[in-house]
Amino acid sequence: MQNTVTPTHCPYCALQCGMNLTPADGGTVEVSERADFPVNRGALCGKGRTAPAVLSSRVRLTSPLVRSEGGTLVPATWDEALGRIAEALGRTRAAHGADAVGVFGGGGLTNEKAYALGKFARVVLGTSQIDYNGRFCMSSAAAAGTKAFGLDRGLPFPLEDIPRTGCVILVGSNPAETMPPSLRYFTELKENGGTLIVIDPRRTRTAEHADLHLAPRPGTDLALALGLLHLVVAEGRTDERYIQERTVGWEETRAAAMAHWPEYVERITGVSVPQLREAVRLFCEPEHAMVLTARGPEQQSKGTDTVGAWINLVLATGRAGRPLSGYGCLTGQGNGQGGREHGQKADQLPGYRKLTDPEARRHVAEVWGVDPDSLPGPGRSAYELLDALGTDIRALLLMGSNPVVSAPRAAHIEERIRSLDFLAVCDVVLSETAALADVVLPVTQWAEETGTTTNLEGRVLLRRRAITPPEGVHSDLYVLHELAARLGVEKGFPTDPEEVFEELRRASAGGPADYSGITYRRLAEENGVFWPCPAVEPADDIEGSSPEAAVGDDPEDASLDTAADDPARDVTPAAVHPGTPRMFLDRFATDDGRARFVPVSHRAVAEEPDDEYPVLLTTGRVVSQYQSGAQTRRVDELNAAAPGPFVELHPRLAERLGAAEGDPVAVVSRRGRAVAPARITTAIRPDTVFMPFHWAGEGRANTLTNPALDPTSRMPEFKACAVRLEAVRA
Repeated sequence: MQNTVTPTHCPYCALQCGMNLTPADGGTVEVSERADFPVNRGALCGKGRTAPAVLSSRVRLTSPLVRSEGGTLVPATWDEALGRIAEALGRTRAAHGADAVGVFGGGGLTNEKAYALGKFARVVLGTSQIDYNGRFCMSSAAAAGTKAFGLDRGLPFPLEDIPRTGCVILVGSNPAETMPPSLRYFTELKENGGTLIVIDPRRTRTAEHADLHLAPRPGTDLALALGLLHLVVAEGRTDERYIQERTVGWEETRAAAMAHWPEYVERITGVSVPQLREAVRLFCEPEHAMVLTARGPEQQSKGTDTVGAWINLVLATGRAGRPLSGYGCLTGQGNGQGGREHGQKADQLPGYRKLTDPEARRHVAEVWGVDPDSLPGPGRSAYELLDALGTDIRALLLMGSNPVVSAPRAAHIEERIRSLDFLAVCDVVLSETAALADVVLPVTQWAEETGTTTNLEGRVLLRRRAITPPEGVHSDLYVLHELAARLGVEKGFPTDPEEVFEELRRASAGGPADYSGITYRRLAEENGVFWPCPAVEPADDIEGSSPEAAVGDDPEDASLDTAADDPARDVTPAAVHPGTPRMFLDRFATDDGRARFVPVSHRAVAEEPDDEYPVLLTTGRVVSQYQSGAQTRRVDELNAAAPGPFVELHPRLAERLGAAEGDPVAVVSRRGRAVAPARITTAIRPDTVFMPFHWAGEGRANTLTNPALDPTSRMPEFKACAVRLEAVRA
């Protein structure tokens, strides 16, 4: 065994922390510090340190599985499994039309996989019915950012700017638990004399570090932002010169904000007027300041307006598009940013292009070698797609997602999945969703494959293969290559990730998310490249490269070092674009270069508490588990730290219920019932309960959540629904 050290990145959250991997016994790797990567500077959380545990054959899939006549999943050959999938997808399409076949992707897929999956859906299957679980992540922030700035990128500036600003408002974000290595940026902010304001209904680990913690009722972040903007105007803290020179739409937005006077906002949110005034003072007094949002304000049926209200606050104080200031979204999933930029989302083509734009269709169709008119139009959003399973959509190909646990109204979605004529799942483990499939394909993991991801800063990164996957395990690119061939498309779906990336470069060229100036060579030599990064020379000079030298007999086995070692593969133009770490400094991505104020007004959550359901439920994550838990729940160390679900409630609420610490508590909504042990704490509002969403079974939090959708982003309202509590007696 060679003890080669491979620099790469963590498979989990959108920080994409740098780490070094060394091959170890048993086909796995050892993780060590990679101090040269600027995002985490060597620091790793428990999930990153234990990520190699999922590489073990003890917990992962190593053989295709097919549903037997007896109804159980049994091992099969790849030829049989792929044949079953191709036959079922082809049969469904022939009998019911292309849109009877759905495709559902994941925010953890590499850029290459996301790109190939979107192309496969539209070119091979001809279906419009494709979306991905990243819709549940940052879609509201993306919609609001696009409205205001003309373009969205999670953070339009690098994380390194945070410690150098004067004040940060964190809205509905708990990075101490969701992305622990990032907490150092906020600690350094305070060490440098800056202030941190945290807005969360719970006193989280992050809120413990805040100079000011505001705890509004779940679902009232929109009113809170409007109340702060009202005070900014009333106290004469607007930047009138900036508003005049760099924005449009201020008069209507100011009028909407002035209808939300502080005492009115206090009644809605529960945040006192003195706290509102203190937040405005802390935010406005420094020269530089930022607002960062996450799932709290975004996962609402009014998430786009809510984020828009926070952007209005940033614009009114002259902070967007200026150094060390601005608005940003803390993306959650590992490649949630890149996953939607390159065609996995229902309404987008590669390069963040709109599927309804004729010029975008022409450009991408030319790269793909198809007629633009053959490309289907926009399809359903993620929840709407899942809700249509078994009715309009009869067969589903699913890659890298576990909606049985992660989707809102999860018991209903599980029923819809069970009603399908055919389900095929590609995954590294037998998730709760994969367990319902007709065919399950075992695919390679982060340490076993090369590919790019785009982190929350818009920094495109190269994940490098460190070890050979187990025999019988192939990449998702191999799956798409083989299925395309069986469905009559022999070319256009290579298994070499760099070859896919070269095509992605051409497809993205000239688009809002332009990757055409980025190459594997650059990524191997630099610590990532920020998009947009156009090619400086004409796009005609950007050609696909030859296949990588094989490591084994399988064409998908690709050497990680070839791109850096072979000068013939370097297709970087002589004049290299440096990438764009900081966006909007000169102009915004609108036609006239000005940012748009978008007037918004407060409205209630879709489901307010009442006599039958008098308490609000909000959901979130814990530090030792990740997303649906499909992988982290298979790691002993993480399970020891976070063994199962719980219901967090205030002592007053527990007293009324007659519940003690650890007692089973039932949480009941209009959609179902979940049971978990009580965790009693004063760190939560008395009118609110919290459940983490990582577990299946009777403690599944998403059994309860409300699928009410934001009209723009189509984001479900995960963060607020009405529930009642019931004591569970033995």
